[in-house]
Amino acid sequence: MHRFIYIAILFFFFGNQTVFSQEISDAIVAKDTVKTKEINPLAPSKAAFYSAILPGLGQAYNKKYWKIPIVYGAIGTSLYFYISNNKKYHKYRDAYKQRLAGEKDEFGYLDDNRLIQAQRFYQRNRDLSLLISVGLYVLNIVDANVDAHLLQFNVSDKLSFQPDVYQNDINYKTNLGFTLNYKF
Repeated sequence: MHRFIYIAILFFFFGNQTVFSQEISDAIVAKDTVKTKEINPLAPSKAAFYSAILPGLGQAYNKKYWKIPIVYGAIGTSLYFYISNNKKYHKYRDAYKQRLAGEKDEFGYLDDNRLIQAQRFYQRNRDLSLLISVGLYVLNIVDANVDAHLLQFNVSDKLSFQPDVYQNDINYKTNLGFTLNYKF
């Protein structure tokens, strides 16, 4: 019984394949006359290093200038919220410390529990804003690195990868597949 299952699995994986072959004649061998762009393997690491030094510099190195305002907008917004939440946290913390020392504070209408809750709220938001800022900074570095890799990727009209819907010759059901074409 196990042998039948193995044979069925083998036919399942290899039974629905279509194989085409092409004979290559020695007389019709053409040389590649297309000059390829020289690949710089250090370009992705340079772009990542530049973005690590100054956010947006890696995007400028990759000549993707439209990404620089997005990088500064994202990191600047998260830093704004970090600074704002940090100020409010210290404001409520100092008021609570003044109240414990027996002095008057600016939040006389709030009780001690409300001051503690406000401290925790702004501290949590401050920490979250810092985490988001660091995440966006790392995302900036990763974006510069990936973009530099993709600039070296060969994208031409000669190479195509397309979905293909075809009819099976045995049971006449439609199948979905992918076609990889390379034109010489």
